[in-house]
Amino acid sequence: MNKLMSKVFGWMFAGLLLTFLVAYYVSIHSNTVAKLLGGSLYIVLIIVELALAIFLAARVFKMKPTTAKVTFLLYSIVSGFTFSSIFVTYELTSIVYVFLITSVIFGLFAAIGYFTKLDLTKIGTYLIIGLFGAIICAVINIFMHNSTFELIISLIMVVVFIGFTAYDVQKIKQISNDNTLPEDNLAIYGALQLYLDFINLFIELLRIFGNLNDNK
Repeated sequence: MNKLMSKVFGWMFAGLLLTFLVAYYVSIHSNTVAKLLGGSLYIVLIIVELALAIFLAARVFKMKPTTAKVTFLLYSIVSGFTFSSIFVTYELTSIVYVFLITSVIFGLFAAIGYFTKLDLTKIGTYLIIGLFGAIICAVINIFMHNSTFELIISLIMVVVFIGFTAYDVQKIKQISNDNTLPEDNLAIYGALQLYLDFINLFIELLRIFGNLNDNK
């Protein structure tokens, strides 16, 4: 179990590192970011990003281990391009500060999910309902432009992804008992789930605590 979780967190860290490095590199080329955000290419990248995530989540256990790893790293790179906008929108010190906060919170609830004796599968349905409810509210707020409502949505999202962090870690432990699943594929599956939890938690905390870049 410890060996598996080491692989899961190792691949998750590799994915996050790749995403942030690509995002930062793209962001320092302001002309590139302007083209990405202002043109149809950005929409294409988002579609590709979503397609890769869905494809990997659905097919990861049917892939060869090498294919699963390459697909995960490719997804991380594409995410870096779409993620580059945060380095333009927010101050770098603010991004680093929120990243550290996210890491502490994520680590705490990952540990809770790993060590708790409580069955967290019961909260899965409530987390999904909360997530979809917050997404619907976010779409509505696009037209309302209500900053207070936006803050409330972000707070709900933080709670949801904190819950998903503990839930997913426990789920990975449970799935690992199935000896028919290749360990490397299981590691990539777990890394993808936790990567998504971390990234979404980071984005919502950045919306709450991040300082906007005056030069954006």
